[in-house]
Amino acid sequence: MNTKLHAITDQNGRPLSFFMTARQVSDYTGAAALLDSLPMVQWMLADWGYDADWFRDALGSGLIP
Repeated sequence: MNTKLHAITDQNGRPLSFFMTARQVSDYTGAAALLDSLPMVQWMLADWGYDADWFRDALGSGLIP
């Protein structure tokens, strides 16, 4: 019985938003839940578990090359 914590932080690592899922749940679930909480940014650092075309498209052009 484990959980994963998906988080959005600012450039200094300070937490802005959190979403918790069960360990076996796809990271896409956490990404979709936090999508509306993402601030406008110039760049983004994320785990490979969040790498999906639908997620890149949702982030908008110019955010991820």
